[in-house]
Amino acid sequence: MTDAPGTTDEAYRTVDGRGEARFEVRGSAFVGHVASARTVEEAEDFVEDVRQEYADATHNVPAYRVRADPFREWASDDGEPSGSAGDPALNVLQQEEVENVVAVVTRYYGGTNLGVGGLARAYSRAVKDGLDAAGTTTERPHETFSVAVDYDDSGTVRGILESTGVEFDADYAERASFDVRVPVEDGDGLRDRLLSATSGRADIDS
Repeated sequence: MTDAPGTTDEAYRTVDGRGEARFEVRGSAFVGHVASARTVEEAEDFVEDVRQEYADATHNVPAYRVRADPFREWASDDGEPSGSAGDPALNVLQQEEVENVVAVVTRYYGGTNLGVGGLARAYSRAVKDGLDAAGTTTERPHETFSVAVDYDDSGTVRGILESTGVEFDADYAERASFDVRVPVEDGDGLRDRLLSATSGRADIDS
C-alpha cells in the first residue's frame, strides 16, 4: 500500500460509472473492469467481487487510487511476473490523473507467453480501454453533516436544503433530522444559513 500526496478539498477527475473492455492477445483473453470507489473498502470490495465472478481466470490483477486520508494507491501482479501487470495497470490510472477509481484486469491464459513487455502493454491497454468505456468526469469533494430541529423549524430547513439542490435524507421522529451531503466548499455557508434561518435553534453535527 503506497501513500501519495493528495488534497481532498480540491476538484478531481474520476470515472463516470462502470466500464468494461475485452480483447485478445496471442490467444490470451483480457477483460478490463473499472469502477468508482470512494473508500479503500469500496475498492477492495470491487476487487473481491471480480475475483469471485471470474474465479476460473488465470489472473485478476487489481489497482486502485482512492482519496482517503492519507491518499492511497495500490496494485498487485496477482502471480504475473514482477512489474508486468499491477504497476502498468496503476500507471494508467496515474497518467490519466483519475482518483477514487478501481480497476481489475482479468486474464485467461491462451498458451503463449507474452513476455514482460507484452504483458505490460496488455494490462495497460485493458485499464485504458476500461476507463474509456466508463467515461470520466470532474467531481467536487463532498462532506456530510446532520441537522436536527423541532418541527416548527423543519419546513424552513427542508426548504433551504431543497433550494440549494444538495443531497439529503430526512427523518421525522421526536425531532426532524436531516443528513446532508454538500460540496466541501459550500458546507460552511450552508451551515451558517441554516443557523441564521432558525435563529440558532438548529443542532448541527459534522
